[in-house]
Amino acid sequence: MPEQNFEKAIERLEKIVGELESGKLSLDDALKLYQEGIRLVQVCSKKLEAAQKKVELLTKTSGGKFQLKPFKENAD
Repeated sequence: MPEQNFEKAIERLEKIVGELESGKLSLDDALKLYQEGIRLVQVCSKKLEAAQKKVELLTKTSGGKFQLKPFKENAD
């Protein structure tokens, strides 16, 4: 199976949530969609983690030079 695009995975996940919330599915169909949703959440999480690792902040040192610093999740 080819790697899934983040945006398409989120879009599909939103549709799955809507279908599950409708309450109109059989138990078997709901379980299948739930499993697909879990897989999509994992895909999205991996993509977000990879993107976060690539993000770097450009900061100015006290000497007026710029330097790259790794992205920190709680950076201001």
